[in-house]
Amino acid sequence: MPISYSRDLRERVIMACVAKEGSQRQLAQRFKVSLSFVRNLLRQYRTNGQIEAKRRGGYQKPTIINEHLSIIQSMVEGKNDLLLRELCDRYAEGTGISVSVSTMHRAVEKLG
Repeated sequence: MPISYSRDLRERVIMACVAKEGSQRQLAQRFKVSLSFVRNLLRQYRTNGQIEAKRRGGYQKPTIINEHLSIIQSMVEGKNDLLLRELCDRYAEGTGISVSVSTMHRAVEKLG
């Protein structure tokens, strides 16, 4: 997976553009980056003043929130020989949130 350009390089590109040291195409050649990188960096700088790289990848909210872990804990303590599929079914009945077996396994692992 490619990595983001450093903050130092981003600052040098911005400063060169502000100082009008060349066109976007010339700056791209000078700093050995793509023209689209220069254009996107300048657009980001002009719109919100930031030059940091955008966050890569996404963040997926957990299906089972921490407040619901106590529900799972009480189900396991009540009957500790339940299968994960049965825990999923009971969790769905109690909360209205359907989860997969692997999600339930991660929650049980989190509980220890």
